Amino acid sequence: MSETIFDPRAYCKIMLHAAKYPHLAVNGLLLAENGKPNVIVDAVPLFHQCLHVSPMAEVALVQVEARASQKDQHIVGYYVGCENFYDNRFERAPGIRIADKIAEHCSDACVAVIDNRAVSINMRYAALKIWQYRDNRWSKGKCAVENDSVTFDAVSSLLQRGAAKELNDYDNYLDNTHNDWNNTHLNGDLQQILAMY
Repeated sequence: MSETIFDPRAYCKIMLHAAKYPHLAVNGLLLAENGKPNVIVDAVPLFHQCLHVSPMAEVALVQVEARASQKDQHIVGYYVGCENFYDNRFERAPGIRIADKIAEHCSDACVAVIDNRAVSINMRYAALKIWQYRDNRWSKGKCAVENDSVTFDAVSSLLQRGAAKELNDYDNYLDNTHNDWNNTHLNGDLQQILAMY
């Protein structure tokens, strides 16, 4: 069982997406630098309304892959948070077909299921459960967060500040194209907050 490592920025964005829509299921894409598929350097929040494979999901995948390739990155995984607070199982995660599609193009694909019960302003352990694609099937993996205590403190600070409202997912972009699904505006804030801890 290999380990998937989350960069603080990627981890923070996932937690903010889950916090912004606590009453809905959410999903997004995981990006890694070329040659380092087990280190997730960024997350792109996709949807909070329809999480299944759809024409909009296809368009989002193409746009995210194009932008990622400009940064020498590629899509290596999928994250999902279930609508039901207690439903944190891979088998119940919506939109897993998107993860299967990613696995067709990435032999080291992974899925991160958000453990809703662990998302809080007093976070002390990774709120993600990992599955990795090996031998044509999904199997349980391990999760690590870089600088975990610093990252958890940063997430707590962001949640207390209400920063989840500032995060845009692809659904927000479809509603208004001025909403940046890449969250460039938030990346600078995340960097400053992480530097404070």
